[in-house]
Amino acid sequence: MPRFSGIIPPPYDRQTTFMIDLFSGLDAWVLVSLLLALTFVLAFEFINGFHDTANAVATVIYTKAMPPHLAVFFSGVFNFFGVLLGGVGVAYAIVHLLPVELLINVNTGHGLAMVFSLLAAAITWNLGTWYFGIPASSSHTLIGSILGVGLANALINDIPLGDGVNWQKAIDIAMSLVVSPMAGFAVAALVLLGLKWWRPLSKMHKTPEQRRKLDDKKHPPFWNRLVLVVSAMGVSFVHGSNDGQKGIGLIMLVLIGIVPAKFVLDLNSTTYQIERTRDATLHMSQFYERNAATLGEFLALGKAKASDLPEQFSCNPQQTEPTIAALQTSLQGVTDYHSLAAEKRVEVRRYLLCLDDTAKKVGKLPGLEAREKADLEKLRKDLTATTEYAPFWVIVAVALALGLGTMVGWKRVVLTVGEKIGKQGMTYAQGMSAQITAACAIGMANVFALPVSTTHVLSSGVAGTMVANKSGLQGGTVKTILMAWVLTLPASMGLAAGLFWLASKAIG
Repeated sequence: MPRFSGIIPPPYDRQTTFMIDLFSGLDAWVLVSLLLALTFVLAFEFINGFHDTANAVATVIYTKAMPPHLAVFFSGVFNFFGVLLGGVGVAYAIVHLLPVELLINVNTGHGLAMVFSLLAAAITWNLGTWYFGIPASSSHTLIGSILGVGLANALINDIPLGDGVNWQKAIDIAMSLVVSPMAGFAVAALVLLGLKWWRPLSKMHKTPEQRRKLDDKKHPPFWNRLVLVVSAMGVSFVHGSNDGQKGIGLIMLVLIGIVPAKFVLDLNSTTYQIERTRDATLHMSQFYERNAATLGEFLALGKAKASDLPEQFSCNPQQTEPTIAALQTSLQGVTDYHSLAAEKRVEVRRYLLCLDDTAKKVGKLPGLEAREKADLEKLRKDLTATTEYAPFWVIVAVALALGLGTMVGWKRVVLTVGEKIGKQGMTYAQGMSAQITAACAIGMANVFALPVSTTHVLSSGVAGTMVANKSGLQGGTVKTILMAWVLTLPASMGLAAGLFWLASKAIG
Protein backbone atom coordinates (compact mmCIF):
# COMPACT_ATOMS: atom_id res chain seq x y z
CA MET A 1 0.00 0.00 0.00
CA PRO A 2 1.28 3.51 -0.75
CA ARG A 3 2.00 5.55 2.33
CA PHE A 4 1.80 9.24 3.08
CA SER A 5 5.03 10.47 4.54
CA GLY A 6 6.22 13.87 5.53
CA ILE A 7 9.56 15.46 6.38
CA ILE A 8 9.32 17.97 9.17
CA PRO A 9 11.81 20.79 8.72
CA PRO A 10 12.58 23.19 11.52
CA PRO A 11 11.45 25.44 12.94
CA TYR A 12 7.97 24.04 13.49
CA ASP A 13 6.53 24.29 16.98
CA ARG A 14 5.58 21.14 18.88
CA GLN A 15 1.90 21.30 18.01
CA THR A 16 2.52 21.73 14.28
CA THR A 17 5.08 18.96 14.33
CA PHE A 18 2.61 16.67 16.07
CA MET A 19 -0.12 17.40 13.52
CA ILE A 20 2.19 16.66 10.60
CA ASP A 21 3.37 13.52 12.35
CA LEU A 22 -0.27 12.48 12.66
CA PHE A 23 -0.52 12.00 8.91
CA SER A 24 2.90 10.49 8.37
CA GLY A 25 3.38 6.78 7.76
CA LEU A 26 -0.30 5.99 7.24
CA ASP A 27 -1.63 3.67 4.56
CA ALA A 28 -3.39 5.67 1.87
CA TRP A 29 -6.84 4.22 2.66
CA VAL A 30 -6.36 4.91 6.38
CA LEU A 31 -5.33 8.50 5.61
CA VAL A 32 -8.38 9.06 3.39
CA SER A 33 -10.66 7.48 5.99
CA LEU A 34 -9.18 9.65 8.74
CA LEU A 35 -9.65 12.86 6.74
CA LEU A 36 -13.23 11.88 5.83
CA ALA A 37 -14.08 11.04 9.44
CA LEU A 38 -12.65 14.34 10.70
CA THR A 39 -14.61 16.18 7.98
CA PHE A 40 -17.80 14.41 9.07
CA VAL A 41 -17.29 15.41 12.72
CA LEU A 42 -16.56 19.03 11.84
CA ALA A 43 -19.59 19.04 9.51
CA PHE A 44 -21.72 17.79 12.43
CA GLU A 45 -20.43 20.63 14.61
CA PHE A 46 -20.98 23.17 11.82
CA ILE A 47 -24.59 21.97 11.47
CA ASN A 48 -24.93 22.00 15.26
CA GLY A 49 -23.87 25.65 15.12
CA PHE A 50 -26.72 26.86 12.95
CA HIS A 51 -29.16 24.21 14.23
CA ASP A 52 -28.83 24.77 17.98
CA THR A 53 -27.37 28.23 18.31
CA ALA A 54 -30.39 29.73 16.59
CA ASN A 55 -32.05 29.07 19.90
CA ALA A 56 -29.42 31.12 21.73
CA VAL A 57 -30.02 34.19 19.56
CA ALA A 58 -33.73 33.70 18.89
CA THR A 59 -34.95 35.90 21.72
CA VAL A 60 -32.38 38.64 21.26
CA ILE A 61 -33.18 38.85 17.53
CA TYR A 62 -36.94 38.62 17.92
CA THR A 63 -37.00 41.33 20.61
CA LYS A 64 -34.77 43.49 18.39
CA ALA A 65 -32.20 43.84 21.13
CA MET A 66 -29.53 43.21 18.48
CA PRO A 67 -29.53 43.25 14.69
CA PRO A 68 -29.65 39.65 13.40
CA HIS A 69 -26.27 39.52 11.70
CA LEU A 70 -24.53 41.20 14.63
CA ALA A 71 -26.23 38.80 17.05
CA VAL A 72 -25.17 35.66 15.17
CA PHE A 73 -21.63 37.01 14.70
CA PHE A 74 -21.10 37.61 18.41
CA SER A 75 -22.89 34.35 19.22
CA GLY A 76 -20.38 32.57 16.99
CA VAL A 77 -17.50 34.30 18.79
CA PHE A 78 -18.83 33.33 22.23
CA ASN A 79 -19.45 29.78 21.03
CA PHE A 80 -15.82 29.65 19.90
CA PHE A 81 -14.52 30.72 23.29
CA GLY A 82 -16.97 28.41 25.04
CA VAL A 83 -15.43 25.41 23.26
CA LEU A 84 -11.91 26.73 23.81
CA LEU A 85 -12.34 27.15 27.56
CA GLY A 86 -14.88 24.44 28.35
CA GLY A 87 -12.54 21.52 29.15
CA VAL A 88 -13.26 17.89 28.17
CA GLY A 89 -15.53 16.61 30.97
CA VAL A 90 -18.67 16.53 28.80
CA ALA A 91 -16.65 15.14 25.86
CA TYR A 92 -15.77 12.01 27.77
CA ALA A 93 -19.22 11.72 29.29
CA ILE A 94 -20.38 11.24 25.69
CA VAL A 95 -17.52 8.86 24.83
CA HIS A 96 -18.26 6.71 27.87
CA LEU A 97 -21.79 6.05 26.67
CA LEU A 98 -20.08 3.22 24.83
CA PRO A 99 -19.14 0.32 27.10
CA VAL A 100 -15.55 0.13 28.23
CA GLU A 101 -15.19 -3.17 26.33
CA LEU A 102 -15.84 -1.35 23.05
CA LEU A 103 -13.53 1.53 23.97
CA ILE A 104 -10.58 -0.77 24.66
CA ASN A 105 -11.04 -2.45 21.28
CA VAL A 106 -9.07 -0.21 18.94
CA ASN A 107 -9.71 -1.90 15.61
CA THR A 108 -9.39 0.49 12.65
CA GLY A 109 -12.14 -0.95 10.44
CA HIS A 110 -14.52 -1.35 13.36
CA GLY A 111 -13.80 2.18 14.55
CA LEU A 112 -14.43 3.63 11.09
CA ALA A 113 -17.76 1.84 10.72
CA MET A 114 -18.84 3.02 14.16
CA VAL A 115 -17.90 6.66 13.68
CA PHE A 116 -19.27 7.05 10.15
CA SER A 117 -22.56 5.38 11.08
CA LEU A 118 -23.31 7.52 14.13
CA LEU A 119 -22.24 10.73 12.39
CA ALA A 120 -24.26 10.05 9.24
CA ALA A 121 -27.34 9.33 11.36
CA ALA A 122 -26.88 12.46 13.49
CA ILE A 123 -26.25 14.75 10.51
CA THR A 124 -29.26 13.38 8.58
CA TRP A 125 -31.69 13.94 11.46
CA ASN A 126 -30.28 17.37 12.33
CA LEU A 127 -30.59 18.62 8.76
CA GLY A 128 -34.13 17.28 8.48
CA THR A 129 -35.39 18.99 11.64
CA TRP A 130 -33.56 22.22 10.75
CA TYR A 131 -35.13 22.27 7.28
CA PHE A 132 -38.60 22.19 8.79
CA GLY A 133 -37.68 24.79 11.42
CA ILE A 134 -38.19 22.38 14.34
CA PRO A 135 -36.08 23.13 17.46
CA ALA A 136 -34.93 19.52 17.90
CA SER A 137 -31.86 18.69 19.98
CA SER A 138 -28.45 17.93 18.44
CA SER A 139 -27.39 16.46 21.80
CA HIS A 140 -30.39 14.14 21.81
CA THR A 141 -29.58 13.11 18.24
CA LEU A 142 -25.93 12.37 18.93
CA ILE A 143 -26.67 10.38 22.08
CA GLY A 144 -29.29 8.33 20.22
CA SER A 145 -26.80 7.62 17.44
CA ILE A 146 -24.16 6.44 19.91
CA LEU A 147 -26.67 4.20 21.68
CA GLY A 148 -27.78 2.76 18.34
CA VAL A 149 -24.21 1.90 17.36
CA GLY A 150 -23.52 0.32 20.76
CA LEU A 151 -26.64 -1.87 20.61
CA ALA A 152 -26.02 -2.86 16.99
CA ASN A 153 -22.46 -3.84 17.89
CA ALA A 154 -23.83 -6.04 20.68
CA LEU A 155 -26.26 -7.79 18.32
CA ILE A 156 -23.63 -8.32 15.62
CA ASN A 157 -21.07 -9.77 18.05
CA ASP A 158 -23.52 -11.81 20.17
CA ILE A 159 -22.92 -9.62 23.21
CA PRO A 160 -25.80 -9.33 25.72
CA LEU A 161 -27.75 -6.11 25.08
CA GLY A 162 -27.21 -5.18 28.71
CA ASP A 163 -23.51 -4.97 27.94
CA GLY A 164 -23.87 -3.22 24.60
CA VAL A 165 -24.12 0.23 26.14
CA ASN A 166 -22.87 1.81 29.34
CA TRP A 167 -26.39 1.91 30.75
CA GLN A 168 -25.45 3.67 33.98
CA LYS A 169 -23.93 6.55 32.02
CA ALA A 170 -26.91 6.48 29.64
CA ILE A 171 -29.33 6.75 32.57
CA ASP A 172 -27.36 9.66 34.06
CA ILE A 173 -27.41 11.51 30.73
CA ALA A 174 -31.08 10.67 30.11
CA MET A 175 -31.97 12.12 33.51
CA SER A 176 -30.13 15.34 32.67
CA LEU A 177 -31.92 15.55 29.31
CA VAL A 178 -35.33 14.98 30.93
CA VAL A 179 -34.88 17.11 34.04
CA SER A 180 -33.23 20.12 32.36
CA PRO A 181 -36.20 21.13 30.12
CA MET A 182 -38.64 20.59 32.99
CA ALA A 183 -36.48 22.78 35.19
CA GLY A 184 -36.16 25.32 32.35
CA PHE A 185 -39.96 25.50 32.03
CA ALA A 186 -40.57 25.95 35.76
CA VAL A 187 -37.68 28.30 36.58
CA ALA A 188 -38.26 30.59 33.59
CA ALA A 189 -41.94 30.85 34.55
CA LEU A 190 -40.99 31.74 38.13
CA VAL A 191 -38.44 34.34 36.99
CA LEU A 192 -41.07 36.01 34.81
CA LEU A 193 -43.61 36.02 37.65
CA GLY A 194 -40.95 37.59 39.86
CA LEU A 195 -40.33 40.34 37.29
CA LYS A 196 -44.08 41.00 36.97
CA TRP A 197 -44.37 41.26 40.76
CA TRP A 198 -41.30 43.52 41.00
CA ARG A 199 -42.10 45.85 38.11
CA PRO A 200 -45.71 45.23 37.00
CA LEU A 201 -45.98 48.41 34.92
CA SER A 202 -42.57 48.25 33.29
CA LYS A 203 -42.22 48.41 29.52
CA MET A 204 -40.24 45.16 29.69
CA HIS A 205 -43.65 43.42 29.68
CA LYS A 206 -44.39 44.75 26.19
CA THR A 207 -43.78 42.91 22.93
CA PRO A 208 -41.71 44.64 20.23
CA GLU A 209 -44.93 45.36 18.31
CA GLN A 210 -46.63 46.87 21.37
CA ARG A 211 -43.61 49.07 22.10
CA ARG A 212 -43.53 50.30 18.52
CA LYS A 213 -47.18 51.32 18.74
CA LEU A 214 -46.72 52.90 22.21
CA ASP A 215 -43.42 54.78 21.85
CA ASP A 216 -42.65 54.41 18.15
CA LYS A 217 -39.43 52.64 19.18
CA LYS A 218 -38.30 49.28 17.89
CA HIS A 219 -35.62 48.50 20.50
CA PRO A 220 -36.19 47.39 24.12
CA PRO A 221 -35.56 49.80 27.02
CA PHE A 222 -31.82 50.17 27.73
CA TRP A 223 -31.49 47.91 30.78
CA ASN A 224 -33.74 45.25 29.28
CA ARG A 225 -31.71 45.38 26.11
CA LEU A 226 -28.46 44.99 28.03
CA VAL A 227 -29.76 41.96 29.95
CA LEU A 228 -31.05 40.38 26.74
CA VAL A 229 -27.70 40.83 24.99
CA VAL A 230 -25.59 39.63 27.94
CA SER A 231 -27.81 36.61 28.61
CA ALA A 232 -27.83 35.67 24.89
CA MET A 233 -24.05 35.73 24.80
CA GLY A 234 -24.03 33.73 28.04
CA VAL A 235 -26.23 31.08 26.43
CA SER A 236 -23.89 31.04 23.42
CA PHE A 237 -20.84 30.59 25.64
CA VAL A 238 -22.28 27.73 27.70
CA HIS A 239 -23.69 26.16 24.52
CA GLY A 240 -20.16 26.14 23.09
CA SER A 241 -18.68 24.69 26.27
CA ASN A 242 -21.33 21.92 26.38
CA ASP A 243 -22.17 21.05 22.78
CA GLY A 244 -18.68 21.78 21.49
CA GLN A 245 -17.29 19.14 23.79
CA LYS A 246 -19.49 16.55 22.09
CA GLY A 247 -17.58 17.22 18.87
CA ILE A 248 -14.31 16.93 20.76
CA GLY A 249 -15.39 13.55 22.12
CA LEU A 250 -16.31 12.38 18.62
CA ILE A 251 -12.96 13.40 17.18
CA MET A 252 -11.15 11.55 19.96
CA LEU A 253 -13.22 8.44 19.11
CA VAL A 254 -12.13 8.88 15.48
CA LEU A 255 -8.46 9.34 16.31
CA ILE A 256 -8.32 6.47 18.82
CA GLY A 257 -10.18 4.17 16.44
CA ILE A 258 -8.14 4.97 13.30
CA VAL A 259 -4.66 5.88 14.57
CA PRO A 260 -4.57 4.30 18.04
CA ALA A 261 -0.78 4.29 18.38
CA LYS A 262 -0.75 8.09 18.46
CA PHE A 263 -3.86 8.81 20.50
CA VAL A 264 -4.66 6.02 22.97
CA LEU A 265 -2.48 7.96 25.41
CA ASP A 266 -1.62 11.66 25.55
CA LEU A 267 1.86 11.59 24.05
CA ASN A 268 2.42 15.14 25.27
CA SER A 269 2.02 14.04 28.90
CA THR A 270 4.75 15.37 31.18
CA THR A 271 6.90 13.15 33.37
CA TYR A 272 4.95 14.46 36.36
CA GLN A 273 1.61 13.43 34.79
CA ILE A 274 2.92 9.94 34.05
CA GLU A 275 4.25 9.62 37.59
CA ARG A 276 0.89 10.80 38.94
CA THR A 277 -0.83 8.08 36.91
CA ARG A 278 1.58 5.46 38.25
CA ASP A 279 1.16 6.72 41.82
CA ALA A 280 -2.63 6.55 41.42
CA THR A 281 -2.40 2.81 40.75
CA LEU A 282 -0.32 2.36 43.91
CA HIS A 283 -2.75 4.36 46.03
CA MET A 284 -5.68 2.50 44.48
CA SER A 285 -4.08 -0.80 45.46
CA GLN A 286 -3.67 0.50 49.01
CA PHE A 287 -7.30 1.69 48.97
CA TYR A 288 -8.55 -1.78 48.07
CA GLU A 289 -6.35 -3.41 50.72
CA ARG A 290 -7.66 -0.94 53.30
CA ASN A 291 -11.26 -1.87 52.41
CA ALA A 292 -10.62 -5.59 51.89
CA ALA A 293 -13.35 -6.56 54.32
CA THR A 294 -15.94 -4.84 52.13
CA LEU A 295 -14.42 -5.34 48.67
CA GLY A 296 -12.45 -8.59 49.00
CA GLU A 297 -15.12 -10.81 47.49
CA PHE A 298 -16.03 -8.40 44.67
CA LEU A 299 -12.40 -7.94 43.62
CA ALA A 300 -11.24 -11.48 44.44
CA LEU A 301 -8.37 -9.97 46.43
CA GLY A 302 -5.51 -12.43 46.94
CA LYS A 303 -7.06 -15.01 44.61
CA ALA A 304 -6.25 -13.85 41.07
CA LYS A 305 -3.26 -15.16 39.14
CA ALA A 306 -0.56 -12.76 37.92
CA SER A 307 -1.29 -13.78 34.34
CA ASP A 308 -5.02 -13.11 34.66
CA LEU A 309 -5.17 -9.80 32.73
CA PRO A 310 -7.89 -7.95 30.80
CA GLU A 311 -8.42 -9.31 27.32
CA GLN A 312 -9.05 -7.27 24.19
CA PHE A 313 -12.82 -7.13 24.59
CA SER A 314 -13.46 -7.42 28.31
CA CYS A 315 -12.82 -6.02 31.77
CA ASN A 316 -13.34 -7.99 34.98
CA PRO A 317 -13.18 -6.51 38.51
CA GLN A 318 -11.68 -9.80 39.73
CA GLN A 319 -8.62 -9.08 37.58
CA THR A 320 -7.90 -5.83 39.43
CA GLU A 321 -4.84 -6.92 41.43
CA PRO A 322 -2.88 -8.42 38.49
CA THR A 323 -3.92 -5.45 36.31
CA ILE A 324 -2.49 -2.97 38.83
CA ALA A 325 0.73 -5.00 39.03
CA ALA A 326 1.03 -5.20 35.22
CA LEU A 327 0.37 -1.47 34.82
CA GLN A 328 2.98 -0.55 37.41
CA THR A 329 5.49 -2.78 35.61
CA SER A 330 4.61 -1.25 32.22
CA LEU A 331 5.08 2.30 33.53
CA GLN A 332 8.20 1.57 35.59
CA GLY A 333 10.90 4.03 34.60
CA VAL A 334 8.75 5.59 31.85
CA THR A 335 9.16 9.37 31.63
CA ASP A 336 7.78 9.86 28.12
CA TYR A 337 4.99 7.86 26.44
CA HIS A 338 6.90 8.09 23.16
CA SER A 339 9.33 5.53 24.61
CA LEU A 340 6.55 2.92 24.73
CA ALA A 341 5.97 0.73 21.67
CA ALA A 342 2.62 1.22 19.91
CA GLU A 343 1.28 -2.13 21.17
CA LYS A 344 2.37 -1.26 24.70
CA ARG A 345 0.47 2.05 24.58
CA VAL A 346 -2.73 0.22 23.64
CA GLU A 347 -2.10 -2.24 26.47
CA VAL A 348 -1.51 0.53 29.03
CA ARG A 349 -4.72 2.26 27.95
CA ARG A 350 -6.64 -1.00 28.31
CA TYR A 351 -5.33 -1.43 31.85
CA LEU A 352 -6.17 2.18 32.77
CA LEU A 353 -9.72 2.02 31.39
CA CYS A 354 -10.42 -1.32 33.06
CA LEU A 355 -9.14 -0.06 36.41
CA ASP A 356 -11.26 3.08 36.05
CA ASP A 357 -14.31 0.99 35.15
CA THR A 358 -13.80 -1.19 38.22
CA ALA A 359 -13.34 1.89 40.43
CA LYS A 360 -16.66 3.29 39.15
CA LYS A 361 -18.40 0.02 40.05
CA VAL A 362 -16.72 -0.06 43.47
CA GLY A 363 -17.89 3.51 44.14
CA LYS A 364 -21.50 2.38 43.76
CA LEU A 365 -21.22 -0.56 46.16
CA PRO A 366 -22.88 -0.31 49.58
CA GLY A 367 -20.70 -0.37 52.66
CA LEU A 368 -18.12 2.26 51.71
CA GLU A 369 -18.03 5.48 53.71
CA ALA A 370 -18.67 8.75 51.87
CA ARG A 371 -15.11 9.86 52.65
CA GLU A 372 -13.69 6.70 51.07
CA LYS A 373 -15.84 7.16 47.97
CA ALA A 374 -14.57 10.74 47.62
CA ASP A 375 -10.97 9.49 47.83
CA LEU A 376 -11.69 6.88 45.16
CA GLU A 377 -13.15 9.54 42.86
CA LYS A 378 -9.95 11.60 43.17
CA LEU A 379 -7.85 8.55 42.37
CA ARG A 380 -9.96 7.94 39.25
CA LYS A 381 -9.20 11.45 38.00
CA ASP A 382 -5.47 10.92 38.45
CA LEU A 383 -5.73 7.50 36.82
CA THR A 384 -7.37 8.79 33.65
CA ALA A 385 -5.51 12.09 33.37
CA THR A 386 -3.43 10.87 30.42
CA THR A 387 -6.27 9.04 28.63
CA GLU A 388 -9.09 11.58 28.91
CA TYR A 389 -7.59 14.50 27.00
CA ALA A 390 -7.86 16.35 23.70
CA PRO A 391 -5.03 17.94 21.69
CA PHE A 392 -5.27 21.71 21.37
CA TRP A 393 -5.70 21.54 17.59
CA VAL A 394 -8.81 19.35 18.06
CA ILE A 395 -10.37 21.91 20.42
CA VAL A 396 -9.59 24.79 18.01
CA ALA A 397 -10.98 22.90 15.00
CA VAL A 398 -14.26 22.15 16.78
CA ALA A 399 -14.47 25.72 18.09
CA LEU A 400 -14.07 27.12 14.56
CA ALA A 401 -16.64 24.71 13.07
CA LEU A 402 -19.23 25.50 15.74
CA GLY A 403 -18.53 29.24 15.66
CA LEU A 404 -18.76 29.50 11.87
CA GLY A 405 -21.87 27.32 11.78
CA THR A 406 -23.55 29.71 14.18
CA MET A 407 -23.36 32.48 11.61
CA VAL A 408 -25.59 30.79 9.01
CA GLY A 409 -29.00 29.17 8.84
CA TRP A 410 -30.50 30.77 11.93
CA LYS A 411 -33.72 32.26 10.50
CA ARG A 412 -35.91 29.15 10.46
CA VAL A 413 -35.62 28.36 14.17
CA VAL A 414 -35.68 32.03 15.30
CA LEU A 415 -39.16 32.42 13.82
CA THR A 416 -40.40 29.26 15.57
CA VAL A 417 -39.05 30.26 19.00
CA GLY A 418 -40.11 33.92 18.79
CA GLU A 419 -43.59 33.66 17.31
CA LYS A 420 -44.84 30.09 17.01
CA ILE A 421 -44.56 28.69 20.55
CA GLY A 422 -46.95 31.18 22.15
CA LYS A 423 -50.23 32.56 20.81
CA GLN A 424 -48.84 36.04 21.36
CA GLY A 425 -45.45 37.52 20.58
CA MET A 426 -42.67 37.31 23.15
CA THR A 427 -42.21 40.20 25.59
CA TYR A 428 -38.81 41.50 26.61
CA ALA A 429 -39.26 40.08 30.11
CA GLN A 430 -40.08 36.66 28.67
CA GLY A 431 -36.93 36.72 26.55
CA MET A 432 -34.81 37.70 29.57
CA SER A 433 -36.37 35.03 31.78
CA ALA A 434 -35.86 32.23 29.25
CA GLN A 435 -32.28 33.20 28.44
CA ILE A 436 -31.12 33.72 32.02
CA THR A 437 -32.62 30.35 32.95
CA ALA A 438 -30.97 28.59 30.00
CA ALA A 439 -27.55 30.12 30.65
CA CYS A 440 -27.62 29.12 34.33
CA ALA A 441 -28.98 25.61 33.69
CA ILE A 442 -26.43 24.76 30.99
CA GLY A 443 -23.63 26.32 33.03
CA MET A 444 -24.53 24.07 35.98
CA ALA A 445 -24.57 21.05 33.67
CA ASN A 446 -21.05 21.94 32.53
CA VAL A 447 -19.87 22.01 36.14
CA PHE A 448 -21.10 18.44 36.63
CA ALA A 449 -19.91 17.30 33.15
CA LEU A 450 -23.47 16.48 32.02
CA PRO A 451 -24.50 16.87 28.37
CA VAL A 452 -27.78 18.79 28.07
CA SER A 453 -29.76 20.23 25.21
CA THR A 454 -29.68 23.99 24.66
CA THR A 455 -32.72 23.55 22.44
CA HIS A 456 -34.73 21.72 25.07
CA VAL A 457 -33.86 24.09 27.89
CA LEU A 458 -34.47 27.34 26.00
CA SER A 459 -37.63 26.23 24.16
CA SER A 460 -39.05 24.93 27.45
CA GLY A 461 -38.12 28.20 29.11
CA VAL A 462 -39.97 30.18 26.43
CA ALA A 463 -43.01 27.90 26.83
CA GLY A 464 -42.88 28.36 30.62
CA THR A 465 -42.92 32.14 30.25
CA MET A 466 -45.87 31.92 27.84
CA VAL A 467 -47.86 29.95 30.42
CA ALA A 468 -46.83 32.29 33.26
CA ASN A 469 -47.77 35.32 31.12
CA LYS A 470 -51.12 33.72 30.27
CA SER A 471 -50.27 34.17 26.62
CA GLY A 472 -51.23 30.61 25.78
CA LEU A 473 -49.38 28.08 23.68
CA GLN A 474 -49.82 27.24 20.02
CA GLY A 475 -50.89 23.64 20.17
CA GLY A 476 -49.65 22.77 16.69
CA THR A 477 -46.12 24.07 17.25
CA VAL A 478 -45.82 22.60 20.73
CA LYS A 479 -47.06 19.25 19.44
CA THR A 480 -44.51 19.33 16.59
CA ILE A 481 -41.65 20.14 18.99
CA LEU A 482 -42.73 17.45 21.45
CA MET A 483 -43.00 14.90 18.63
CA ALA A 484 -39.48 15.81 17.51
CA TRP A 485 -38.21 15.39 21.06
CA VAL A 486 -39.94 12.02 21.42
CA LEU A 487 -38.93 10.71 18.00
CA THR A 488 -35.33 11.99 17.96
CA LEU A 489 -33.93 9.27 20.21
CA PRO A 490 -35.51 6.19 18.58
CA ALA A 491 -35.09 7.61 15.05
CA SER A 492 -31.39 8.36 15.48
CA MET A 493 -30.82 5.03 17.27
CA GLY A 494 -32.52 3.08 14.48
CA LEU A 495 -30.77 4.99 11.71
CA ALA A 496 -27.31 4.65 13.31
CA ALA A 497 -27.86 0.95 14.08
CA GLY A 498 -28.93 0.25 10.50
CA LEU A 499 -25.99 2.09 9.00
CA PHE A 500 -23.56 0.37 11.37
CA TRP A 501 -24.98 -3.05 10.46
CA LEU A 502 -24.55 -2.31 6.75
CA ALA A 503 -21.02 -0.97 7.30
CA SER A 504 -20.05 -4.02 9.38
CA LYS A 505 -21.31 -6.34 6.64
CA ALA A 506 -19.34 -4.39 4.06
CA ILE A 507 -16.01 -4.61 5.92
CA GLY A 508 -16.63 -8.26 6.93
